Amino acid sequence: MTNTTLPPGALLTLAALVPLMFAERRESTVGRLLSKPVASAGFLWAAHTFGAFETLPGRAIFVGLCLSYVGDVALIFSQRAPFLLGLVSFLLGHVAYSVAAVMHGVEWLWVAGAAALLVPYSALIYMDLRPKLPDDMLIPVVAYMVVISAMVTLTLGAAGAETALVVFALGAFLFFLSDISVALDRFGGAGFGNRALGLPLYYVAQLVMAAVCGLFLPGAGA
Repeated sequence: MTNTTLPPGALLTLAALVPLMFAERRESTVGRLLSKPVASAGFLWAAHTFGAFETLPGRAIFVGLCLSYVGDVALIFSQRAPFLLGLVSFLLGHVAYSVAAVMHGVEWLWVAGAAALLVPYSALIYMDLRPKLPDDMLIPVVAYMVVISAMVTLTLGAAGAETALVVFALGAFLFFLSDISVALDRFGGAGFGNRALGLPLYYVAQLVMAAVCGLFLPGAGA
């Protein structure tokens, strides 16, 4: 898909993000239920429009987006069980994005260089979160941070193999930042100001991932 106009799915996500932000500001579960699934359905529609089903990496990204949709719905609720479901769904979504990068091909020197920069940063974030984490969340959070860091480094490796895929790495890094925002909100009590930044970052990240599907099409990176 070469048209630069935003597809209807992307417009749906951006439109639904407005009432979602109001719902978050009011901490309204009903408002979240009415707006968040719609916003997340938009990036699935956008991925389909960008040709997600036409390549193996595109299908892997679509799986990741579907898992993210499940995580989005789960995080509407504040109870522990939905939160853990959301955590697992997003973790598997990050794995799917990593698989897409490897399917396309990565430059491993780029992966190593990215890891050298990102791992210390992730460690600092964990050290900041560690005193705020319940004991039974230590291992899940460490596992999650390892997976999201691997996703970012592998997408940067894909960018090293094909320059056009720098947007893939951008989407992954925005997703990384939005995940940090969720962690600060959940465990650090960061409040709405944190969500006001994290939610837009998250949805932009997912729309970028949807658009990346089009870059896997034959001739798209030429």
